Amino acid sequence: MLQSATAVNVSELPSMRQHVSAEEWEMRVNLAALYRISHHLGISDRINTHYSARVPGEETSMLLNPYGPLFDEITASSLVKLDGDGNKVDDGSYDVNPAGYIIHSAVLDARPDVNCVIHTHTMAAIAVSALKEGLLPLSQHSMQFYNRIGYHDYEGFALDSDERARMAENLGPHKVMMLRNHGTLIAGTSIADAFVTMDDLEKCCQSQLLAQAANSEIQLPPPEVCEHTAQQFQKFNTRGETDWEAYKRLLDRQGIVYAI
Repeated sequence: MLQSATAVNVSELPSMRQHVSAEEWEMRVNLAALYRISHHLGISDRINTHYSARVPGEETSMLLNPYGPLFDEITASSLVKLDGDGNKVDDGSYDVNPAGYIIHSAVLDARPDVNCVIHTHTMAAIAVSALKEGLLPLSQHSMQFYNRIGYHDYEGFALDSDERARMAENLGPHKVMMLRNHGTLIAGTSIADAFVTMDDLEKCCQSQLLAQAANSEIQLPPPEVCEHTAQQFQKFNTRGETDWEAYKRLLDRQGIVYAI
């Protein structure tokens, strides 16, 4: 049985601030903010998806949400720290969903450039992941992923450790992967980078489904324009920082307490 964190109010857990490095605490605060912002945007699936972050200075350790709480309950101190084998570093912390560790460790272990991984189950993402053609470059948002997206075929619940190698191989050097018949996977160099990529990808999926629902011929830009636009996006590799700080201010204005 998983030790569910719903047995207590996670906002009342003892603060971890004095027990971790300043760098880890900052990462915890930002990851907790990411969960809260995703709830605000409606990008969640009850307790069934996960966001992770690499622990600064501990390349094989990650932070993951505890099993049980909704996204709008996550706090910096409630996040669970796992070692490279998926074991809890703090024996007193709550358990995590094993599928979360399998999916997120697949990316963090294979990609030292990645420090945050997001996995979503939104309706739009699931629908596009099931389309044979996958994500189309039909909008400015989606052209950033032109020839820069991986695809991983569905294998059932992600509980088999040997699937990690196939996930990592299918993601390759990309920031985004469609998990066929399942959802999306986003890999970011930082939490801010992962956030804006996730938000853009969700808009891509929604706009594609709207265009396809119009039952009219879709006009796609020529390949050279798609590639040019993708390269333009790559030049703005720090564009997420400003967006990220703006969204954290939104949480603060609403009085949402997550940095505890």
